[in-house]
Amino acid sequence: MKTDPLVSRRMLLRGMGTAMALPFLEAMASAQTGKKASDAPVRMAFLFVPNGINMKHWTPDTEGALGVLPSTLEPLAGLKDHFNVLTGLSQYGAEAQKDGAGDHARSAAAWLTGCHPRKTDGANIQAGISADQLAALKRGHQTLFPSLELGCERGSMAGNCDSGYSCAYSHTISWRSDTTPVAKEDSPRLVFERLFKVENLSESAAARAKRQRYNQSVLDFIKDDATSLQKKLGAHDKQKLDEYFTGIREIERRISFLEKASKATGATAENFQQRFPANNKGALDYPEQIQLLGDMMVLAFQADITRISTFMLADEGSGRAYRNIGINEGHHDLSHHGRDAAKLEKLRKINHYHVEQLAYILNKMQSIKEGDKTLLDNTMLVYGGGISDGDRHNHNDLPLLLCGGGGGTIKSGRHVRYADKTPMSNLLITMLDRFGIPGETLGDSTGKLSQLF
Repeated sequence: MKTDPLVSRRMLLRGMGTAMALPFLEAMASAQTGKKASDAPVRMAFLFVPNGINMKHWTPDTEGALGVLPSTLEPLAGLKDHFNVLTGLSQYGAEAQKDGAGDHARSAAAWLTGCHPRKTDGANIQAGISADQLAALKRGHQTLFPSLELGCERGSMAGNCDSGYSCAYSHTISWRSDTTPVAKEDSPRLVFERLFKVENLSESAAARAKRQRYNQSVLDFIKDDATSLQKKLGAHDKQKLDEYFTGIREIERRISFLEKASKATGATAENFQQRFPANNKGALDYPEQIQLLGDMMVLAFQADITRISTFMLADEGSGRAYRNIGINEGHHDLSHHGRDAAKLEKLRKINHYHVEQLAYILNKMQSIKEGDKTLLDNTMLVYGGGISDGDRHNHNDLPLLLCGGGGGTIKSGRHVRYADKTPMSNLLITMLDRFGIPGETLGDSTGKLSQLF
């Protein structure tokens, strides 16, 4: 006999103006629709790192199955079966094409668009729609938020940031149209409020103030609805819901701790958002910020709040110093290494640190079960940047990882080499195809990639 699901995928837990989405549960399966508990949706994410890579310590020696990883990729050793190293892909749109200097701006603007940005620092900016926003346009209606844009540096969307290129080009990788860049959010508090306390006009200012004054969890406001729901669930779903709530409460605690610590050191949003800080005194804690934003992206995927996200670990051209790993010089300056061994080693350490953050996010995804798969199995995540060697500013043979199983359609655990200058846009349209959006072109794409499936 056909039955309806016990719980709707669209169900929200409500209370005192708060509305919270649910993670994917077995009770959401339906005999009537033919869907099973393992039929979780595919997600798509793009994690961007700036200024190029010390490629000597990035690229595996041989093609095929991954063996001993290069030192920069060592943090991913326990995840070798869940990612591919892709070499040979390029973004021609980031090349100068007679526009002179400005490789940093062009590399970010072209990374997900495949388009050469117009050289201007005025209002007439132009690039192209990015892969994430094309996916959001076609499939974003299926979730509460069409897409989620995150970053660890606020960045300006106006002004001249790179040799006559608008700051908008360097400070986002997401473009809603060829003239509309999408600003990212760097505040863990604002991301949390947006995702897990769905804006509800019925919540009065007094109720919001009370929640903040008494340091109440958003979970305290939906506990009656949550208790009622749990009575309908099986043991596995109850455990899954408890894990989800625990994750939300832990994020709330960490955000509160981060904000208190920042106030104690005199940190403000303004001094944190400086693009090239002379020092990191008073700045928000960068490692904690990365992991908080990463955790919220993962929880947003788990709850199907969104299926599409971009995350810039730093803006292109960022001069951030990584004092947390003993590096006092700015990242951008070190990337102009001139083959200096000391600078190259410091660049390798920064690259290694960023990959550690990727490993943290991937392990979170791998820990979340979705039927007989995991969240990582149901995700396609691209990690990398739009510059290969920061000293040469070249945009061919880009540092790129494709992580996750794409719903079981991607064969991972390999180093896959393509012919030099194969458009990276071919990877993007291949991902769109696996996301349920076939037949698209993007920027300079020439066709879908082989060898991934």
